Amino acid sequence: MRILVAEDDPVSRHMLEVSLVKWGYEVLVATDGEEAWRLLEGENAPDLAILDWMMPGMDGLEICQRVRQRGSQPYIYLLLLTAKDRKQDVVEGMEAGADDYLIKPFKSAELRARLRAGEGILDLQHQLIAAQDSLRMQATHDPLTGLWNHGEILEILRREFERSQREGKSLAVVMADLDHFKRINDTHGHLAGDTVLSEVASRLRHAVRPYDSVGRYGGEEFLIIVPGCNVASAVKQAERLRESILNQPLPVAQESIHATLSLGVAAIAPANHLDCHALLKSADEALYSAKRNGRNRVEVAAGCETKFNAVVASESEL
Repeated sequence: MRILVAEDDPVSRHMLEVSLVKWGYEVLVATDGEEAWRLLEGENAPDLAILDWMMPGMDGLEICQRVRQRGSQPYIYLLLLTAKDRKQDVVEGMEAGADDYLIKPFKSAELRARLRAGEGILDLQHQLIAAQDSLRMQATHDPLTGLWNHGEILEILRREFERSQREGKSLAVVMADLDHFKRINDTHGHLAGDTVLSEVASRLRHAVRPYDSVGRYGGEEFLIIVPGCNVASAVKQAERLRESILNQPLPVAQESIHATLSLGVAAIAPANHLDCHALLKSADEALYSAKRNGRNRVEVAAGCETKFNAVVASESEL
């Protein structure tokens, strides 16, 4: 555990540092309140801080208040150190945000006991944060593939649509469906089918840009949101996705399974009056066109096709 010692008295500071190092802690030292605050608000802040109440620049009470007002996680345990021993001083320190209060002069055994109490609180805090992260992951991700789940990918689409309208940028979506997935399940079993879905999801995730979003829309169907792309760029992206599955068999147990994707593309320009539901429906219809036209192909939504052909024609003239 990393502990900050903020104490302007050199003798007290040295005694604290020696004791803490002896007990196995990693120690950071600050000689005034402003230096202590810089360390506490940094990215790699300590887990626990021992703050002298009276320090030049910024006292321990003000530091406690600033830390609590910031409200950031992970939680920093604050131990206030002072010669003040009136009850109202203790109340004032705790109300400022201190977790514990140690009156000078103190015994090392008392300090160590209070530090252990602080460690217990921090352990509980870390467990709580881990549980919250786990619940958040379960609520937003598909358990099999690790992709965004149906509800979350639609929420991402809604946010990206609003951003595209606000910033006047294009937005494209790609609907992808694994061809003949029922045949894979029937031939190789459902466990193999799950493995195939997981591998396909992994390849899709690695084939997109860092700021694109991939979600499992349902069953063997995936939704890819491609911000800032017109229809021509989205088609190129869709082709990369298709090739990521086509070009290499999927490893399943002791065998390899060949699979293909059908994909539908739809895009809106800033001046387009489509809403995100219509955009999604257009991509879905383009996907079914790809299925009808032989699978393992990319189709562009009706209405986008003219724009796509115009873009391709203009590019060929360069």
